[in-house]
Amino acid sequence: MPDLKKFFNPKSIAIVGASTVPGKIGNAVLNNIISSGFKGDIYPINPKADKIEGIKCYGSLKSIGKPIDTAIIAIPAKYCLDIVSEAAELNIKNLIVLTAGFKEIGNKGLELEKKITQVAKKHNINMLGPNCVGIMDTATPINASFSAVFPERGNIAFISQSGAMLVSIVDKGIDIGLKFSKIISLGNKALLNETDFINELTDDPNTDVILIYIEDVSDGAGFIEAAKKACKLKPVVVLKSGTSQAGAQAASSHTGALAGSDLAYEIAFEYTGIIRARTMNELFDLALAFSKTSTFPSGNKVSIVTNAGGPGIIAADAIEKHDLDMARFTQNTIEFLKENLPSESNIYNPVDVLGDANHERYHLALDKTLADPNTDCALVLICPTAVTDSSKTAQAIEVIKDKHKKPIFTSFMGGQALKGGIEIISKTDIPNYTFPEAAIQSLSKVIKYAEFKKNAKTSSLLEYKDVDKAKAASILETVLSEKRHVLLGSETYEVAKAYRIPAAPVKLATTTREAVRLADEIGYPVVLKVASPKIMHKTDVGGILLNLNSADEVREGFIRIMESVSRYMPNVIPYGIEVQKMERKGTEFIIGVKKDIQFGALIGFGLGGIYVNLIQDVSFCLANYITHDMIEDLISNTKAYKLLKGYRGAKPLDLKTVIETIGRTAQLARDFPEIAEMDINPVFVYENGVTAVDIKITISRGDN
Repeated sequence: MPDLKKFFNPKSIAIVGASTVPGKIGNAVLNNIISSGFKGDIYPINPKADKIEGIKCYGSLKSIGKPIDTAIIAIPAKYCLDIVSEAAELNIKNLIVLTAGFKEIGNKGLELEKKITQVAKKHNINMLGPNCVGIMDTATPINASFSAVFPERGNIAFISQSGAMLVSIVDKGIDIGLKFSKIISLGNKALLNETDFINELTDDPNTDVILIYIEDVSDGAGFIEAAKKACKLKPVVVLKSGTSQAGAQAASSHTGALAGSDLAYEIAFEYTGIIRARTMNELFDLALAFSKTSTFPSGNKVSIVTNAGGPGIIAADAIEKHDLDMARFTQNTIEFLKENLPSESNIYNPVDVLGDANHERYHLALDKTLADPNTDCALVLICPTAVTDSSKTAQAIEVIKDKHKKPIFTSFMGGQALKGGIEIISKTDIPNYTFPEAAIQSLSKVIKYAEFKKNAKTSSLLEYKDVDKAKAASILETVLSEKRHVLLGSETYEVAKAYRIPAAPVKLATTTREAVRLADEIGYPVVLKVASPKIMHKTDVGGILLNLNSADEVREGFIRIMESVSRYMPNVIPYGIEVQKMERKGTEFIIGVKKDIQFGALIGFGLGGIYVNLIQDVSFCLANYITHDMIEDLISNTKAYKLLKGYRGAKPLDLKTVIETIGRTAQLARDFPEIAEMDINPVFVYENGVTAVDIKITISRGDN
């Protein structure tokens, strides 16, 4: 884990490419460092100038002759390798490469980026970028970027993969009152990435909220570890772009088709406790909510105080939409409100204090409802009427919040008429929104995070010691050595058997005599299936025969399948015919695996059978981190769970064995990253026992 303390708080900083020309990046960065109030030594590097902005210039890093904590590079890309090498010789441990023209322009730039990265890695240099905007730290203070603005000191840290998003969000954030601690532009992430900065910000005393904009993650395992640690201490809000489902189109299994390209991120965020923003507006809303929430609600019961009925109804609708509960007041609260509010007021939730309400009436209603034991947090709605004193009402709300230590969100639903109150409330620890929907949506995410912190468990990874990893490895290696990627049914059975995943026995026969012998060994009735990785839908080519009860039927069936396949697919030569035990019918489920390039294998569970893609009742979790509790949550998040528990008078099915089967499948996927996709569909589940009837495994070499 890199030490980034001097990255943000250097005693000395050099700007390679400092310029005398206004409008040049090298000039903007130097001026930003100076104007931000940086107290350390500043060394502009420009061999053609004596001074810039009154500060002595140097011809090179070497000519400074003093220790340099951080160097900023703002010169053409073709010169950057020499500067990085020079920095390495001088033992400069922190580099910010603003320069563009690297991998974002193609192969030539990529090769150059690899070269500077190799030098930085070799000499343990912390390198940010290239192609980034820079960094800011309002506590140091330092603005080592070419952003047009430097925000007010606050408690929000912002990491952005996009420079344009960074400068836009910081600028707009200032406009709506957001205050920042640290700001980091990742650029091309050649060396330092989001994981490094999450780790740094987790322990940063000046940061209470971490905002992130990303397009991808450089190191899935490292990201999960860092995010999980961070979320236990402070909220992490992520806006992830690129949510296309295009990745699913190339899938060869049911599970692959259901596991789109964005799903792994969704699961990883849920697992670590990350709060996901869906839009830029929501990112701003959540930044406001979390930066101003010091006391988290103990539950999800919300009370509403409003001076208008319509907005109260809108807020109540939003509460239901976001799975929150309207607080149900005690009789004591109801009687108090009945006695002290006008007779026309609604004394139930939402509490309508009417359009002529002054700040005292707001104070009375909010004080009583927030004191109610059934209220965990409150939303106050204020519409501008001729008698509304928004300033005094804002002051009254602040007094109540300090008294009860429960979160209050507000919605001052207006503009100029409520300006005084909005200005006052913006200076408090109370998040304010223009409309109630945004307030409730943000409040719901605050409550979700509070629940995550309260319910966070430390459970051990689910592992089984009785598996035969060597046997499974041997089978997979044989398949790869034959340049195949799809296992035959007999091979998948042996892999399942090695991991003690209950499955119907499958054996491969190449002759009718062998098929009869295997059927006699397995026991009738049996199923015959054509064995060919090139035939995905065996039924369509007459490649399956069910419920064969004698040697004659097996002998005849073998010939019939071979003839049918030859007729439909004359260019395909099957490996033979698979003989499988015909299992009794059970309730059909699916257990599947889909490898994700960032986060490893996803394991899914849901309703199975031929309609799995139509019904799409499948839930997923990360196989690499799976615990018993996670499997229980995985199952309970599906409609299939009702069938397992016993639906409409039916007896419960064997949930315990289903959990174990999922756990063993997850371990198989963890042990062999070469498994790209795996479908166990259907899985027959009975009152006692589980049997996998059809297993498909697709593999690729190593981690490719």
